[in-house]
Order: sequence, then structure tokens, then C-alpha cells
Amino acid sequence: MTEPDEPDALLLGGPRDGTLFVAEDAAVVQLELAGLMQRYLRTTGYQEHHGRSLRVYVYDGAGDPAGSGPGVSTG
Repeated sequence: MTEPDEPDALLLGGPRDGTLFVAEDAAVVQLELAGLMQRYLRTTGYQEHHGRSLRVYVYDGAGDPAGSGPGVSTG
């Protein structure tokens, strides 16, 4: 039986503040939530959580998944 990967990172800020996840050394994490793309950026920081050192990803903001903002025509 295979054990699931242990979380190695933590999201700080934004709608998923405090979420633990497996980052696998990703530089950017994007999550679609409520029709918006939520972006978190890897930092050089770590935070202790239950005796484990977790990489910190900070909230960078949200955007339209299509890449356009209000008032911008995509076609």
C-alpha cells in the first residue's frame, strides 16, 4: 500500500490561507476558485508546522483565468 505524499508547503494569505499541500518545488501555484485564478508565489521562507519545516508560498492576487481584466476585449 502506497502512503500519500506528506505536505511540504503552506499557503499564506488569500482565500486558501493556512492550506498545506505538496509543492514538489513549484515556483508558482495557481488555483481556480470562484471563477478567478488565485496565484501564490514560492518564497525563501519556511515555517514550522507540527515539527516539520514547510516552504512558504505567499498570496499574489487573483485574475481572470482567460487572462483579461474588466473592460478588456479578448476577441
